[in-house]
This record gives sequence, structure tokens and C-alpha cells, in this order.
Amino acid sequence: MDFANLAAQLNVGTILPEGIVIITIMAVLIGDLIVGRSSSRWTPYVAIAGLLGAIGALYFQWHNAIPESFLGSFIGDDLSVIFRGIIALGAAITVLMSVRYVEQAGTALAEFLAILLTATLGGMFLSGANELVMIFVSLETLSISSYLLTGYMKRDPRSNEAALKYLLIGAASSAIFLYGISLLYGLSGGETQLSRIMTHLSMSSGEQSIGVVIALVFVIAGIAFKIAAVPFHQWTPDVYEGSPTPVVAFLSVGSKAAGFALAIRLLVNGFPMVSEEWHFVMTALAVLSMVLGNVVALAQGSMKRMLAYSSIAQAGF
Repeated sequence: MDFANLAAQLNVGTILPEGIVIITIMAVLIGDLIVGRSSSRWTPYVAIAGLLGAIGALYFQWHNAIPESFLGSFIGDDLSVIFRGIIALGAAITVLMSVRYVEQAGTALAEFLAILLTATLGGMFLSGANELVMIFVSLETLSISSYLLTGYMKRDPRSNEAALKYLLIGAASSAIFLYGISLLYGLSGGETQLSRIMTHLSMSSGEQSIGVVIALVFVIAGIAFKIAAVPFHQWTPDVYEGSPTPVVAFLSVGSKAAGFALAIRLLVNGFPMVSEEWHFVMTALAVLSMVLGNVVALAQGSMKRMLAYSSIAQAGF
């Protein structure tokens, strides 16, 4: 009976799409290990099939009666289904774009696909994460894979420069975000699940409100970096200009979608006491992103830098 109860609480079927992506990663890596470079003829099709299979599994999770899994640390509700589907679809389109590009560059295609699928996996887990540790691990899985994708064209100095800038600024933003959620963990009395944090903070006295606001500032700074909102956008033009074109496509769709999913779930569930404050901050970030992104884009001479600033403006919208 205990085992059946545990199985019901884990509800492993909720992460079936992510399981399909994991199996796809293993198939690509093992196929490349056994066959060698000639595996590039079929590994893109395996990757696309796995991503489409994950999207199909997400379709059957729409209006899931039991959305929680792993003792509430992951939620498969409609919000996460939508964002996980966007990330998986964006990755599938990126695979189609990247085959010819990577082969012409003379680098290994299977490794590129494995890193891209790992970034997709991190973004999908981040979209449904409902627990602080899982949020941070998923965020770092997405971030580290993105750094590797940015610098994948090792012979191109611009790609190396973009990867180094992305890594340094990303590491700093991750540290700031981690500090914010550690403050949230302490203020909630040692809770890590967002629903329990919301309950604890709602019942607590107003003495904690200053600490919650400080935690909110750090958390929003980390999230704003991920979605490239002004004034945390400085990395975007350089990274977009130096990165491989398919990677730019994935960063502008998959990575940002995961960032917005994180923002919605964490701000709504983790900061119920200061909802007016974060409404004001996000409004200010949106206005600044729309104005600066559109105005500065007009002055760009590089197509990629223009699209980077356009991406900042789209984040504002």
C-alpha cells in the first residue's frame, strides 16, 4: 500500500515528454559513438522525431486531472504544457536550420544536437518546476547548455568572444538569482515548494516584508537577464552577433519562453505579499525594453544586432 501511495504521489507520467527527450539524447550520443561521423545522415531525424514525440505526449496532458508529480516539485498544468510545447517546437525547428550550417562549419553534428536537446530538456523542466532546488538545477542545465551552443564554432573568434561574455554575465546573474531564492527559503521557514512558501508568507506578519522585497529584487534581476529585459540586456547584441545562427534562433524562442514560464510561476506563487511591487517593476521593465529595443534597433548596421534589439523589444511586449 505504501508503494502504491508513493507511486501515486510521484506520478511519473507527468514528465513523459521529458523522458522522451532524454531517450532521444541517449540515442543520438550512442549512435554517434558506434557509427561515427556518418551518423549525421540520420541523427537529425531522430532528434526531430523525439521532439515531435514529446509534443505529442504534451498534447495528451492538456487538462491533466493530476498535474503534480514528484511530491509536488513538478507541475504539469496547462501553463507548463504550453511553454514546454513552445520550447520543444522551437528546438525541432532549430534542428532543421542547423544541419547544413553545422556540416558546412566542419564540426560534429551529433554533439551539437545532444547539447541542443539538453538545453531543451532544461527549459522544459524549468517551465514546470514548482520547487526552488529544481528551479535552479533546471535553470543551470539550460544556461550551461546555452553557453556551449554559443561557443560551438570554436574556429570563429566571434563565437568564442560571445560564449565568454555570455558565461561571465550568466554566472553573475545565476549567483544573484540563487541569492534571491536562498533569502526566500529562509523567510519561508525552510520551505522549498512554491505553494508552501506562498502559504507561509501569506500567514506571516508584515515584519518580513522588507526581506521579501530584497529577495524579490534579486530574483527579478536573475529572471530579467534570462529574458533579456532592459537594463539586463547588455549581453544580447554581442551574443546574438557572435553565435551560430541556429543557436540565436533557439535562444530567442526556447530560452526566453523558459524564462517567462519561470517568471510567471515564481512571482505569482513565491511573492504573494508584494504583488503590487513586482507588478510595478515588471511594468517598468516592459516599458524600458520596448522603448530602448525599438529605438536602438534603428541605428544598427548589423542584421544580427538589429534582430537582437528587436528581440529585446519583443520581450517588452
